[in-house]
Amino acid sequence: MKNPKITIQKTDLLSDNWYLLNKVTYEYQKEGGPTETHIREVYDRGNGAAILLYNSTQKTVILTRQFRLPTYLNGNKSGMMIEVCAGLLDKDHPEQCIIRETEEETGYRISTVHKVLETYMSPGAVTEILYLFVGEYDATMKVNDGGGIASEQENIEVLEYSFDEAFAMIQTGEIKDAKTIILLQYAKINNLI
Repeated sequence: MKNPKITIQKTDLLSDNWYLLNKVTYEYQKEGGPTETHIREVYDRGNGAAILLYNSTQKTVILTRQFRLPTYLNGNKSGMMIEVCAGLLDKDHPEQCIIRETEEETGYRISTVHKVLETYMSPGAVTEILYLFVGEYDATMKVNDGGGIASEQENIEVLEYSFDEAFAMIQTGEIKDAKTIILLQYAKINNLI
């Protein structure tokens, strides 16, 4: 159901170079007050999925490290980020996407995932819904070295940490990625590891 207080007046495409950047003009009816006109830029990159791979026996997690240009441009001196495995849905169902991305990025072939939640990571400017999952892994599931797909210019380092070490990296600032923090906290709260 659409919000009756919102009326989209027009949408102007600003860029479709990588994803879509639109300028949206809309009217907003204030509660008990006048209608205001707002203009906002909205970035549409599609929806995504992310997963925390954990091994409850070894008490370890699989994370990735890769260069992220936006963080570099905003003060991250190396531009490198430690994150959970993630990717865009590309018209897949979220579970299919994250199973595919897990093998491409980490080299682990998993078949079972558990959905934790759905979240808007930057709702002020980005349309993306991120589906968050957890899934167990063990050494028998390792089918390749991971690292991503060369044709997608991915250069991903696969990391294995003890859960305690990874969780402590939130406090030290070594992990600053929101989806990773959420999933590590979920694992801690729910005693997965």
